[in-house]
Amino acid sequence: MIPLRSTERVHSTAFVTGTLIAINLAVFFYQTALPSYAQRDFIETWGIVPDRLRVITMVTSMFLHGGWMHLLGNMLFLWVFGRNVEDLIGGARFLTFYLICGILAAIAHVVVNIWSPTPTIGASGAIAGVMGAYLIKFPRARIITLVPVIIFITTMEIPAWLLLLYWFGLQFLGTLTETSYGASTGGGTAWLAHIGGFIGGMLIIRLFPEQRRWKSWHWSE
Repeated sequence: MIPLRSTERVHSTAFVTGTLIAINLAVFFYQTALPSYAQRDFIETWGIVPDRLRVITMVTSMFLHGGWMHLLGNMLFLWVFGRNVEDLIGGARFLTFYLICGILAAIAHVVVNIWSPTPTIGASGAIAGVMGAYLIKFPRARIITLVPVIIFITTMEIPAWLLLLYWFGLQFLGTLTETSYGASTGGGTAWLAHIGGFIGGMLIIRLFPEQRRWKSWHWSE
């Protein structure tokens, strides 16, 4: 299932969400323009490598991606869920929240892969935090979602709480599968980073006060 947009209204410009997407795109264009050997060095330098961790990479790794599908999928989820959360708490708070979620996700990944020499990259952990916040703040919203039905593809309005819990369940299943087979890489997916970011977002969003102008519109409905 691919989320396309939220039915929840946005009453301010999602400047930070848009800027984060632009930065991710710019970094990816730079990354792919490098020769293949330089790309490997770039990822190993700025991605998270647990067995030789540098704290700065917990931030820089959020802006690197392994391919177009990885990038576009992440940016779509960030756009769908990030705009409402930014509208709710304001741009500066949203940026802080986003970065903290990414760091929490990185910590979750490093703790269980402490001896891994494999670089981990992607904004998925930070975006998972945004999704966790969305679950807490907009559980009754509905998400226009692209859904395959037998041999057809159609769109459906799915309750946000159902879609997000389904997504979280998939991450948990991925973690169990990885543990069962004893694989440290999980097929290239940092499942625990997603789980850590999602739970972190659910918890810390309560520390970010809502903007008064959003509250004014919300309670007038």
